[in-house]
Amino acid sequence: MRMKQKGVLWAVPLLAAVVLAGCGSKQPAPGEVAGYDEGEQYLSIWVHSIEETEEGQCYKEAVESFNEAYDGTYFADIEFIPRNDSGGGYSDKINASVMSGNLPDVLTVDGPNIAAYAENGIIRPLAELSAEEKSVYLESIIEQGTYDEKLYALGAMESSVGLYYNKDILKEAGVEVPDADHPWTWTEFLEVLEKVKAVTDQRDGYAIDMTFPTGEATIYYYAPFFWSNGGDFVDDGGLNVQGIFNSQENLETLDYFKEILNRGYMSPVQITDLFESGRAAFKFDGAWEVNTIYANYPEVDLGVAPYVVSDKWKGQRYTPTGSWAFVASSKTEHIEGATKLVQHMSGVESGKRLWEKSRNFPSTYEAFDSSPLFEEDENYKALYHQLKNYGHPRSKTPVYPQVSASVQEVLENVVLTGKEPQKELDKSIERIDAKLKRYKVE
Repeated sequence: MRMKQKGVLWAVPLLAAVVLAGCGSKQPAPGEVAGYDEGEQYLSIWVHSIEETEEGQCYKEAVESFNEAYDGTYFADIEFIPRNDSGGGYSDKINASVMSGNLPDVLTVDGPNIAAYAENGIIRPLAELSAEEKSVYLESIIEQGTYDEKLYALGAMESSVGLYYNKDILKEAGVEVPDADHPWTWTEFLEVLEKVKAVTDQRDGYAIDMTFPTGEATIYYYAPFFWSNGGDFVDDGGLNVQGIFNSQENLETLDYFKEILNRGYMSPVQITDLFESGRAAFKFDGAWEVNTIYANYPEVDLGVAPYVVSDKWKGQRYTPTGSWAFVASSKTEHIEGATKLVQHMSGVESGKRLWEKSRNFPSTYEAFDSSPLFEEDENYKALYHQLKNYGHPRSKTPVYPQVSASVQEVLENVVLTGKEPQKELDKSIERIDAKLKRYKVE
């Protein structure tokens, strides 16, 4: 059962945010901000970027085009609040503003954190959108932004992870890549890794460049192995992990990773640029790897293979997605205007701009279709096909940071350190449940 009221992000009761909501900074009067005229509805917006970056300039131009399109009706005023190296800065500002009542009308939120922001009363559902308005966006964008059956967010961009391969190594090993809708199964992929190992051994390398780094990368890269096997980390409501995080399906997935290591297909320690130096046949990495290879390692003949699936896969969505999205804050008294701004900042033209200037994948079908690269370049084409047809958002839960960290710890401890899988999964259940308690009532 879901609580009717929650604490504000991580600790402060929602009541404090409600009580203090009238104590925020004074809204500027028409004329006090250049372009803000009498009769227009003022909308404040925060973004997580530095203004001078390519991404920041995209947001600035999107706000300018919004103000031009809605001249006389709305005026959006953007503030840039960059994250620091540890990921704080922007989130620290939000937390402080929740307590003081100074939240803007619209802000950016990283996709996996939408559930936490919703549960803690920091954001509110968007004004109702028609089926036609929603159909502009990739299915993964709508799914990521929906929590408790309400649409809270629209992504400004999307992301994907590729199973990259070195064409020269696969050719030498006599391996052919399956088509986009018929990926290698776990069993088949082990056979492929055995074949390419004969080649990579001669190059003093490994069949696959694969690690379990701390931070978000591990769950982002490897959750598809769990999903395609019928496993998951939390239930659909986001408030239960017992019997899910420690399921039989997840135990089977851990065993599969252990087999990859035990057969010598991956290194137990990270090797810098193993794939980029031509010493590994495969690598999982973000879509940015395509640009990295093209710009810095032109000697690598790069390909993108379909993401590997469990032998029990039934065709369901399972590949990585998720990035920053726009939301309406709980502070806004102008939900219709805030929703219009969210739609504009995440819409077709904004997506085109983000792709052209910063190489961030757009969030709408039309923006993808407008770029010839997603048809002409086989690697970008493969990533888009995967995203469009199989994209699966990360777990939607108010304790997502604990879930993400637990996935990384379990993989590291079980696969690399050799600890007992069931005990590690059960320990994670205890840690996650301790955080979930505040979101449940008996």
